[in-house]
Amino acid sequence: MQLDLNLLTALDALLEEGSVGGAAARLHVTAPAMSRSLGRIRKATGDQILVRAGRSMVPTPRALALRAQVHALVQQAHQLLSAQQELDLAALERVFTVRWHDALTAACGTALITAVHQRAPGVQLRLPAESGTDSPELRRGEVDLESSSSRPTLPDIRHRLVGRDRLVVAVRPGHPLAEGPLSLDRYAAAEHLTVSRRGRLRDPVDDVLATCGHERRVVAALPTVAFALQLAPGTDLVLTLPDAATRAARDQLGLITVPLPLQMPAIPLYLLWHQRYDDDRAHAWLRDLATETVQALFAPPADSRLPSDSRLSSPSEPGGEDT
Repeated sequence: MQLDLNLLTALDALLEEGSVGGAAARLHVTAPAMSRSLGRIRKATGDQILVRAGRSMVPTPRALALRAQVHALVQQAHQLLSAQQELDLAALERVFTVRWHDALTAACGTALITAVHQRAPGVQLRLPAESGTDSPELRRGEVDLESSSSRPTLPDIRHRLVGRDRLVVAVRPGHPLAEGPLSLDRYAAAEHLTVSRRGRLRDPVDDVLATCGHERRVVAALPTVAFALQLAPGTDLVLTLPDAATRAARDQLGLITVPLPLQMPAIPLYLLWHQRYDDDRAHAWLRDLATETVQALFAPPADSRLPSDSRLSSPSEPGGEDT
């Protein structure tokens, strides 16, 4: 069945004005054109819609029953096809899926949930675990916002650099590596834990150690930073972790932080989303709020034991803007 949705607008005007001439003036068309539209409406509905009553026209019972529904449909269509209105956070109802690295979720997930709920109580957040494999959920619209330490390679995935972190060494209180300056030899000779979603026993630290002629012994690869941190207080195992993203968790467990005795590049942190959301005001609000929440992690603590040049640097490369 071929439907001309323009007839809805004509029908709405006819029912509101109660005359062909009034409806024509309202829609800025000629009276004959509106009369033809009324004829097509009558044919489509099988009802006269407006009938003569002396010198005026009155709606039929079917027209009266349709009036509110037709008007609502026309208003919804105008709203759907018009430019986006100002975002009303108090009235916003939406579900967002934010998939971050587990350390980032643990560090600022609570702050994000609290901020979203305070400003937009009708919004719900999903914070699923990171996938163990590269997956296309961003492109499929199943994930709204994702974290990554790498720039995306797909042209339809946007990114924003929100900060850079540095690696530090975390050990239990009283650990031998916490006494005196940590040398490269002592670091390499210790027993280590790594964190890998895929269970890898080797990471970029091992590559840099190899260029220095050293090799470390990795005892286990664990799936999450939270699990690794729980093991550290009761063992002599050594963790090498991003500083800002794990600072609060390390402090809660009473772990000692020692500077890494290696020259390692800063770790960039990007937020990723699909280009379909570029002009989505609700999504833009969420990613701005997420950026603000994440960047709050990176303010260096007043009592930091790390040298000033090893703290997080603010975004300065071109990727610091949405790309």
